Amino acid sequence: MSDKNYSYFQPPDRILLGPGPSAVDPAVLLAMAAPTIGHMDPATFDLLADIHDLLREVFGTTNDFTLTISGTGSAGMETAVVNFVRAGTKVCVFANGYFSDRLTDMCRRQKADIVRLEKPWGEVFSDDEAAEFIARERPEVVAFIHAETSTGALQDPAAICKAAHDVGALVIGDCVTSLGGMPVEVDKHGIDIVYSGTQKCLGVPPGLSPMTLSTGAVEALKARDWDCVSWYLDLKLIHEYWGKSRRYHHTTPVNMIYALREGLRLIHEETLEARFARHRLHHRALVAGFEALGMKMHVAEQHRLWTLHTPLLPEGVDDAELRKLLLETYGIEVLGGFGPLAGKVLRVGLMGSSSTRRNIVLLLAALESGLHAQGHAAAGGVQAAEAVLAAG
Repeated sequence: MSDKNYSYFQPPDRILLGPGPSAVDPAVLLAMAAPTIGHMDPATFDLLADIHDLLREVFGTTNDFTLTISGTGSAGMETAVVNFVRAGTKVCVFANGYFSDRLTDMCRRQKADIVRLEKPWGEVFSDDEAAEFIARERPEVVAFIHAETSTGALQDPAAICKAAHDVGALVIGDCVTSLGGMPVEVDKHGIDIVYSGTQKCLGVPPGLSPMTLSTGAVEALKARDWDCVSWYLDLKLIHEYWGKSRRYHHTTPVNMIYALREGLRLIHEETLEARFARHRLHHRALVAGFEALGMKMHVAEQHRLWTLHTPLLPEGVDDAELRKLLLETYGIEVLGGFGPLAGKVLRVGLMGSSSTRRNIVLLLAALESGLHAQGHAAAGGVQAAEAVLAAG
């Protein structure tokens, strides 16, 4: 027996401004604290129906096949892969960051025939590049990252989806860092298999992965004559629980269902138009503040996410030391880059409930202090951000 005294855990006071998780609205936390009911309770199915409708609104789709996977965003990614990719499936991957590499690895584990079009981390693919790549390779599945969390870059889906559909391919789109903070517009672009996560712009703790399938993807799923290698992530089985039959599949995390329903209700109440405008304004303000402090942005202006920012560190500034000061002195969490961006950028999220004027001012003031501590003369970040906020 251990002699350790296991007292009640009180988490440290943190301002979550990293790439996720983001801050959780008190109403969502309160919803999670409600008494647990059974996953086969009629009241639970009422909640699923609400989530189905509210998710379609946020995804920008009329897809009937819209549900959540019990697991974080990576579970959504793996669900997309194992249900539509098997040994020998030709998959074209648009590779320009860490999460496209993760998608590639999941396809590799399925023994897929993988072809990658690669770009440096932080760059995106042009319409012509997308069309030429897909037309040349003629794959069965195309995969891309809409909002690349490792770089802060936004990929336009339109040309990718058009070229894929021209050759009869299905399109997998990763919207983990865009859903709820930027327009995804599933139907407009024609993305067939889309997944996200609850812990970013939806403002809900990590634990669920929202997902939606187009009519074409549903038809391919129904026609599938091979067993999904994952029983737990088999969409045919999961949909029997979410669909009309309400057939038991696994014990869903009911309190997370409460949380997601409340998070989506708050988005509906704010309206998507207002939510997107808030994220865009705060993005512009934060970028102005970074630039005033001498921190240029890694991603070109027209391709930047509103939700995840990658300012370049000034020469001579130590990434780990700066982030340690932000966390230990000011309670602010931001993360650094990794892969080819390790030690070169910060990754700063303004997502969901974390996207506030207060957080922008606090971060820029703390950054100025941290940069001064490392001998970098910087000033005016807060004033530059406030000027953008005032102008609206």
